[in-house]
Amino acid sequence: MPEAPSREAVVEALKTVEDPDLLIDIYFLGLIYSIAIDGGEVVIEMTFTTPLCPSGPQLKGDVERAVLAVPGVEKVTVNITFNPPWAPSEEVKGLLGMI
Repeated sequence: MPEAPSREAVVEALKTVEDPDLLIDIYFLGLIYSIAIDGGEVVIEMTFTTPLCPSGPQLKGDVERAVLAVPGVEKVTVNITFNPPWAPSEEVKGLLGMI
């Protein structure tokens, strides 16, 4: 039986996925709300920067592909939520010129 993936490996994979509009990785942006690992199954709860994000389907697919590439991952489920709505951190606001 293959070894379950580590949380660290999943996080590193998520850091390779960029928001297509902001060109910043989704983990840094705070779009990932939770990561649950049960054996080879990974369940991710995430959001988008806006509920009307035109790149939403692409972003969800990018997350699925990145996490599936982690050794030990057999199945990925990505759940999208807007509760709570995304709110950028002060660091992200500074990077985006919002402050």
